[in-house]
Formats: sequence, structure tokens, C-alpha cells
Amino acid sequence: MATIDVFSYDVPAESDFGYSQAIRSGELIHASGQLSFDAAGEFLHPDDFAAQLEQTYANMDRILDHYGATRRQIVSQTLYLVNLHQNAAATMAGNLRYFGDHRPASTVLGITELTMPGQLVEISFVIDTKLPA
Repeated sequence: MATIDVFSYDVPAESDFGYSQAIRSGELIHASGQLSFDAAGEFLHPDDFAAQLEQTYANMDRILDHYGATRRQIVSQTLYLVNLHQNAAATMAGNLRYFGDHRPASTVLGITELTMPGQLVEISFVIDTKLPA
């Protein structure tokens, strides 16, 4: 019987909502929406889009590190943005900084609110570990 390879931060939200941050399925890793929280699970930077985006990318890197993967192995991402038009330029610039010349498939959704008060961005993504790192 195969074991389930999941990654968790061991923060209260995971047990409260019943989910993990990422789960491996064959060569793919599906990552739950990442947001701006610290190692203790405290939400950081309410209403500060740029700071939230930076911390969200840092949390994405934590998942990549856990699985020994790189940004170049991210094949798709879905970005959820409050105030889409207001934050579009910062999102594009942040995405280009994060990925460099790598171009994963991306979907950006403008939404009215996210889980945490003052949360402005959340990013879920899929990693293909068969791709070159």
C-alpha cells in the first residue's frame, strides 16, 4: 500500500478546515492556495498587497523545498486577487520576478474576498517533478 505524501505547516487552519498544504499524486504535486502567513500560522500584512504577495511566494518556495522541486517545475498556477484591477500591475511584476523566464500556465481571478480579513492574494499551483529542475 502506498503512503500518502503530504506537506503541512502544522498550523491550526489545516486541522480546522481538514486539508494539507500540498499532496503528491504520482509525479504531480498539487499545492493548496498559499497566502501571507508565518511559520506559526499567523496572517501577515493585512491590506498590504505587495507584502502579502512577497510572503505568499516565500510560502510557495517552502513547498518546493520540501519536495526538492524548483520554480521551473511549476506547470500551472491560479491566482485569486481582491481588487484585481488595482493590483494587476503589482501582480504582473511579482509574477515575472518570481518565475524569471519560466512561463507556467496561469489563471487570474478577481474576487470580492478571501478567508482572512485584509487578505488580498492567494495562489494555488501544480508542480510536475518530471520536468527538469
